[in-house]
Amino acid sequence: MYDYSRLTIIIPTLNEAKNIKILMAKLLKMYKGVHVIVVDDGSKDKTKDVVLSFAKDDDVVFLDRSKEKIHGLTASILDAAKTVSTDYIVVMDADLQHPPEKVALLAEALEKCRLTIGVRKEVKDWGIYRKVVSKTVSTFCNGVFRIRGKKTSNDIMSGFFGIRTEFFKSIIREHGSSYIGTGYKVLLETLKFVNKNENIIEVPYTGFHERVYGKSKAGAKVLRDIIRATLR
Repeated sequence: MYDYSRLTIIIPTLNEAKNIKILMAKLLKMYKGVHVIVVDDGSKDKTKDVVLSFAKDDDVVFLDRSKEKIHGLTASILDAAKTVSTDYIVVMDADLQHPPEKVALLAEALEKCRLTIGVRKEVKDWGIYRKVVSKTVSTFCNGVFRIRGKKTSNDIMSGFFGIRTEFFKSIIREHGSSYIGTGYKVLLETLKFVNKNENIIEVPYTGFHERVYGKSKAGAKVLRDIIRATLR
């Protein structure tokens, strides 16, 4: 039986009180002994209170970044990763778009490789425009990466991935300053620093849909940062 005390789940948040309550309850019920770091970028709602209600011991940590100079999902995840002491990390969003049951597959596959990626096989509730934009940007990013001899993925835009902690920390130590801290695509930027021959296991999942509560943070700025990260 897999020992989930070897795993830390990193969840970046910004005003996700309703979603994080549901997600935390599911994760802690499904994965006994797992460590969770909720890294918050300055929420104005009850996100902190909700997370702390689950923090009965050291297995749940609320990392407050509200006073940091650089704000963004990427900066949040990198800061959280630096504090991890378990063998493995899984990064997932707080908005309930990533299925909690797939955390197990991402984590367990890290016994055989250093990086695992949750790959969307079906996207529900997205309009034609968003699907076309997503497909176009993904094709562009993969194309640039292939030309430059970088590692690619069937879902290079994924925000749902697992990585060995020391591997991630070594990348951050060497290339941390090259990440776009205000960006949103940590996996995409990390792949730039992964050897093209690195073995990566992809875990497919279906049912990706619009967030349950709150507004999506996707927009023109996110798209601009993705292009910058790809060409940088």
